Amino acid sequence: MLTVRALKRLHISVSFDLQDGECVALQGPSGVGKTQLLRSIADLDPNEGMVKLDGTLREAMPAPAWRKRVTYLAAEPGWWSDIVQDHFSGWDDALPLVTRLGLPCSCGPWPVQRLSTGERQRLGLVRALMLRSRVLLLDEPTSALDSASTAAVESLIAERISNGTSVVWSTHDNAQARRVGSRVLVMNADGGIEENRP
Repeated sequence: MLTVRALKRLHISVSFDLQDGECVALQGPSGVGKTQLLRSIADLDPNEGMVKLDGTLREAMPAPAWRKRVTYLAAEPGWWSDIVQDHFSGWDDALPLVTRLGLPCSCGPWPVQRLSTGERQRLGLVRALMLRSRVLLLDEPTSALDSASTAAVESLIAERISNGTSVVWSTHDNAQARRVGSRVLVMNADGGIEENRP
């Protein structure tokens, strides 16, 4: 279980629990702080408060080890090499996920600049899924995708959830929030969250 207590970052002040194998949808207007919250949980930005995974404090492990267990996926994933497959520790191992998300298995040697925004988004998701994290913090993972690609992403994440992965899924799509989330947390302008049952 992921436990967040009195997490504070800028104007944000949030507490919630995320059970094993649970997906919580995170909603709220643009600019309200959803990305800041997800990045703070992943310990990517300075913040205060208590965050624990299975009773272990975030501070009790090195940040890279925490981020392998509690993985943040940005809406626009970063790229540090010119070639797609260079971003994966095992490209061949990634191929089943790559093709499942509708990308050709031949895209490994492609230059990153050839990719569309949606292709980059899906490959970023594959990269995150390869870590087999306990918790996924997904920041609008389907914002650039068509309906078929969105359905493929939702199906893949649903499988991970059924196998015990916990997910916080930020989305502006109300229908998606109801589809993917067992609960909906709505962030308001003052940086707090309220729960809405879908």
